[in-house]
Amino acid sequence: MAIIDSQHGPMQVRPGEALLDTLERHGHQLEYQCRSGYCGACRTPLLAGKVYYPEPPLAFVEAGQCLPCCCRPVGDITLDLSHHD
Repeated sequence: MAIIDSQHGPMQVRPGEALLDTLERHGHQLEYQCRSGYCGACRTPLLAGKVYYPEPPLAFVEAGQCLPCCCRPVGDITLDLSHHD
């Protein structure tokens, strides 16, 4: 299992769980429109670690960002959730 670290503390990701699901389970409410990677509304800074996308997202994702609606962590990661608070 992977761990998401943020300014709010660590969160454990369940196997196969999208980051958005993990964040919601821990009480975070991110803006999103799709859960499929086509709008980019949930775009979040990825400060450390790597993520992968089971299906390539249609929204553009720059280096240092991720789309929690549809990505999965590759090991432990660190997110900046400050712009979602």
